[in-house]
Amino acid sequence: MKKEISNQVGMDNDELRPEYDFTSMTGCVRGKYYKAYCAGHTVKIHKTDGTILVQHFKLEDGAVMIEPKIREYFPNAEAVNKALRCLIPLLPKRKSVRVSP
Repeated sequence: MKKEISNQVGMDNDELRPEYDFTSMTGCVRGKYYKAYCAGHTVKIHKTDGTILVQHFKLEDGAVMIEPKIREYFPNAEAVNKALRCLIPLLPKRKSVRVSP
């Protein structure tokens, strides 16, 4: 007996079903877990032989989170930095503010 193919196959991963309505959600705070994430987190991997592998992850200073669709265009940090360097000359010049003593 063959399994039926889910109707979700044709859906784009960024699309939500109509029954998910987040407009009525309240109390959401941007960056709520940012400090905790920067402090690091521990992952415990329970292996089939009964051992537990513990790994600690910490966000490095200066690290930037890039969305998955953008990551497709940049295979590594060097590619990201090269693209950003090309954009710097296009930015408006900053006016320096002198601080009087």
